[in-house]
Amino acid sequence: MSAALVVLAKSPVAGRSKTRLCPPLQPEQAATLAEAALADTLQAVAWTPAARHVLVLDGDPGPWLPAGFELIAQRGDGLAERLSHAVRDVGEALLVLGMDTPQVTRALLRESLERLAQPAIGAVLGPAADGGYWAIGLAAPDPSVFDGVPMSSATTCAAQRARLAALGLQTHELPALRDVDTIEDAGAVSAVAPWTRFAATYDLLTG
Repeated sequence: MSAALVVLAKSPVAGRSKTRLCPPLQPEQAATLAEAALADTLQAVAWTPAARHVLVLDGDPGPWLPAGFELIAQRGDGLAERLSHAVRDVGEALLVLGMDTPQVTRALLRESLERLAQPAIGAVLGPAADGGYWAIGLAAPDPSVFDGVPMSSATTCAAQRARLAALGLQTHELPALRDVDTIEDAGAVSAVAPWTRFAATYDLLTG
């Protein structure tokens, strides 16, 4: 594959990770579940052939980081700025995803990269059920694609789609996935992906 596969994530730390899961979870439990989500995401990425495997990280790496990843520190304030810096730092065609969709599979990531590699396609975008998006891919590393896009809102994906169109990029839409933000999300994602470390951890914490 000719594009880099990039994960933008925070190190799982109690009190900073998945705070919307508290309550019913305690901060330490939420961080444990966040670590499981991150580990599942990184493993799916590691299994997917790509030009590079990159983790753009806020915090310190831990034992959950597989071998073979380049590590880049996150820069900037706010998600849009951090995404822009990540695109600039990677500096080539890339597919970026977060750590909130542990149900993502190698097959889906491979399909996403294949779509991005098509000559007419300038971008790919994976909607999330909450109105955001779980992944964005760019055939050319243009940091300006995030300019004016409000993050973490019910209109984020629509605004990002409009921004890509305004830049003249033909965009292929990827399958929608559900982000894990609330305990209800965690239960739903665990149910559709019972093979994951995330599901096993959720069952252990809530069973």
